[in-house]
Amino acid sequence: MSEVPRWDTLDDAIRHWAATRPREWAMVEPAGRLSWTAYDGYVTLLAAHLLDLGLAPGDRVGVWLPDGVAVHVALSACLRAGLVFTGIGARSGRRELTHLLGKSGAKVLLTAPRMGDVDTRGLFGELGTDLPQLTRYVPAYDVVPVPDGPVYEAAPDDVLAKAERRVDGHHAPTDTLALLNSTSGTTGLPKCVAHDERRWIKYHDFAVDAGELTTDDVCMSVVPAPFGFGLWTAHFTPTLLGAPSVVLPRFSVTETLRMLEQERVTVFMAVSTQFVMMLGDPGFDRYDLSALRVMYTGGEAVPVHKAEEFERRTGSLILNMYGSNETGVQSYTTVRDPRDKRLTTGGRLIPEAEVRLFDVDGRELGRHDGPGRPASIGVVSSLGYHDDPDANAQLYTVDGWMLMGDLVTVDEDDYLKVVGRTSDFIIRGGKNISAAAVEEEVVSHPGIVRCAAVAMPDEVFGERVCVYVVPKAGVALTLDDVVAHLRGRGVSREWFPEHLVVVDELPTSDGGKLAKAALREDLKRRLS
Repeated sequence: MSEVPRWDTLDDAIRHWAATRPREWAMVEPAGRLSWTAYDGYVTLLAAHLLDLGLAPGDRVGVWLPDGVAVHVALSACLRAGLVFTGIGARSGRRELTHLLGKSGAKVLLTAPRMGDVDTRGLFGELGTDLPQLTRYVPAYDVVPVPDGPVYEAAPDDVLAKAERRVDGHHAPTDTLALLNSTSGTTGLPKCVAHDERRWIKYHDFAVDAGELTTDDVCMSVVPAPFGFGLWTAHFTPTLLGAPSVVLPRFSVTETLRMLEQERVTVFMAVSTQFVMMLGDPGFDRYDLSALRVMYTGGEAVPVHKAEEFERRTGSLILNMYGSNETGVQSYTTVRDPRDKRLTTGGRLIPEAEVRLFDVDGRELGRHDGPGRPASIGVVSSLGYHDDPDANAQLYTVDGWMLMGDLVTVDEDDYLKVVGRTSDFIIRGGKNISAAAVEEEVVSHPGIVRCAAVAMPDEVFGERVCVYVVPKAGVALTLDDVVAHLRGRGVSREWFPEHLVVVDELPTSDGGKLAKAALREDLKRRLS
């Protein structure tokens, strides 16, 4: 077992592995492999390219790229150049993209020529009207090429030497703002969560302890890179370890199983929906996954019977790290925990997080007197919401602890268990979808009078978006009609409803409020 080194910054780790493991693989994707030397070189080239645009320390760069090697080079290049990147999900619609670029104050859009069916250069030209600060369009693949063979070639030494001189000394202190990414708000468009680099270094320390990770591991993450879970599993932890990071442009069950076998992956990271989909593949047992020893999962409830099946069929151990993009990790399970604790709890509370419980009215409870909302503080927490005082007022307690939207209990041994949630979210495949935000978009349809979005239980995705609608008199509505309307408004695809129920009226409580509990019960009856 190799000793795990500790680094002050991600950039220190990249430079070290480039010097000591130059020809070993830093990143692997189906299209090609990137050595530590090539990774370090392309990070330098892209960092220098961004600085040559006249950007100053702390300026924002919007990174809108599919998963794969290029997005990780882009994120690391921003850190090396002392720039703040705004991570934007690959499936984001125009409205979400515009919102995040505007909210963050991004001056540059770093992207691919096409994202899905969108011509990004054409879209960039249109965005200038609403975003006057967004002045630069940078095609990432002009600097980080797509491989035309099995290996990404390293950049020429003379080109790198000039670029290195331009980026030297630009990396910002680890306790200052380094990145912004999005999280679902309870209403409207996503909020920007502000991060320093230090929190991810500390998050990594907990991950190493949980899985007893080493430099000999081979990591694979199928969680999108710009989001919190994807950042530590695909970007920070493998690089800090000096381990190869296996990534996919887009999650595919077959490609995931193939790469797990081909690369002899030892540490796998996936949300529950993804590993449940893998278990359902008829060819699952044909793949040799004997190298796999741990899988980190989370982002949604872990189905115990499916977790047991995955462990039985792979011989690996499932681990869960509980927290959020805002709070960071509050508890985690380890390979040393009893099986029932690993599969039914969020693990033991982390002493450094100083977790407290509060009731729904904001009164503090005793640690073991829940259920209550967990709140935490410390170095693993984010910097809160960027430029959003109203949202921060809801996020923090009066004395500065960050609150989760879940309801949890904590047993006498300090194991945390989620028993409910206070926020009106639909958690589909590990992504929080605001029911209120979906409702706001759906009710904009000219043929809809009222609507309500609720979570539809689903064995694979955990939950899907179901919408109850009251149409205008004489209007016939279909699910395709609603989806086409949302697509025309530039709404992100994750928000699209997948089930539609047309009703004459929506149920209300005695106080006249929408009775969502009644809708959930009605949906259960319909599904049964």
